[in-house]
Amino acid sequence: MIISFKAKNKKQKIIKIVSLLALVFMLVIYYFYMSDQFSKANTKTQLQKISTNQTIANKKKKKKLERLIYKEIETLVDIIGQKHIKKIKVISNKVLILCDANTNLDALKVRYGVMALIKKTSKNIQISINVQKIIQRKYNVK
Repeated sequence: MIISFKAKNKKQKIIKIVSLLALVFMLVIYYFYMSDQFSKANTKTQLQKISTNQTIANKKKKKKLERLIYKEIETLVDIIGQKHIKKIKVISNKVLILCDANTNLDALKVRYGVMALIKKTSKNIQISINVQKIIQRKYNVK
């Protein structure tokens, strides 16, 4: 029977200390790496939230502008009279209205003045109103 005794010497203690330090060093590096990854993910989610908030705000602004344009067109129809209007089109920042030839436009001229461009022909009357200025005026007030 062979019996062996392990003698504790300084080399084994140094090896254990170095391996323990290496393990601690690796854990510290892993901790900083993971915290960096977490901060990157956190900033990405914050940027996504900001972008979604901006898109929601833009959609609300667009809806508000649509309502303003719609209300303005309703007032135009009320001023001119619904029975005299043939067509209404919205093209970019202008409202184009096609009316009968015998339509009274005095109220329209008083309300919109120079912003309303009127072209009279023998068959109909074409009215073009720049809505952009009206929206700017009303949107800044509200």
